Amino acid sequence: MERITVNPRQCGGRPCIRGMRIRVTDVLDLLASGQTREQVLDELPDLEAEDIEVCLRFASRRIDHPVVVT
Repeated sequence: MERITVNPRQCGGRPCIRGMRIRVTDVLDLLASGQTREQVLDELPDLEAEDIEVCLRFASRRIDHPVVVT
């Protein structure tokens, strides 16, 4: 997860990839729109294949929390 960086002075403090101005949500949005991993890498040439994997793991961990119903 060291590929995910958060800097309050960059992209409004949103999680980015390796200190670049490519947000995790940018990568996830491209994948959600139907682009393949190869297309995402073509569109964002500074990304590496491992960055995409880390974005997916990051998102999965962020939403995988218990919900307590009272």
